[in-house]
Amino acid sequence: MTTPHGLAHDYWIVIPGYNEAATVRGVATRAKQRCPNVVVVDDGSTDGTAEALAGLDVTLLRNEQNRGKAGSLARGFAHALAQGAVGVITLDADGQHAPEEIPLFLDQSATYPTAFLIGARRREQRRSSVPRYIANRIADFWIGWAAGLPIEDSQSGFRLYPASLLRTVSPKHDKTRSFVFESEILIEAARRGIECRNVVIAVQPRSGPRLSHFRPLIDVLRITRMVAWKLLSRGMYLRGLWIWFTASEVQYTAPSMTKGD
Repeated sequence: MTTPHGLAHDYWIVIPGYNEAATVRGVATRAKQRCPNVVVVDDGSTDGTAEALAGLDVTLLRNEQNRGKAGSLARGFAHALAQGAVGVITLDADGQHAPEEIPLFLDQSATYPTAFLIGARRREQRRSSVPRYIANRIADFWIGWAAGLPIEDSQSGFRLYPASLLRTVSPKHDKTRSFVFESEILIEAARRGIECRNVVIAVQPRSGPRLSHFRPLIDVLRITRMVAWKLLSRGMYLRGLWIWFTASEVQYTAPSMTKGD
């Protein structure tokens, strides 16, 4: 029996999912072993994602229609904050994020309680799909420039959001901004002086033939458009570009945990 982290009761796990019936139960079960507060947001799935959680002691929120990842995250955040969460940890429902690594975020949050923590995959792991890797690196560059931070793996969905961030920063979360939301909140956090730190994580292979919901061309174009506007509003923020090129890539590294207990 896995013992939850000492800080786990103060945090909530939010797992957004769309058509993840094959993996969501396993992810939620393993997350529950690390943190007692787990909410799954079913984003209008048609494959029985919600039914796959039957009998599991987690909170299930269902969107009647697909609202996109940003809309699902916003709903999960609102629920967690209403329950008094100190912070919210997000991970994907497709199994690529190991819930066993949740304690890595809790350990760092104990040291940096107001920091925004981003789970950063090692570059060799991210190169499994060349188009996605290139798209992610382009996004890392633009977002890092606008934020003035050495952000690594800006598109990672494995994160810890401190409650103070969620209460003060609320980018738009309509369906067309699903991945823009996760990028924009990084920039807005940095602009408000909220520390953003990287936590090195492992990535599990996706189960089955399903594709990522991230579309390298469309989503990167949307992210780039958002970032361009942010830069123009600050006179191109050349100081941020200098910081991106001169700072270290990852501010914090931690040994990855194994999948077992």
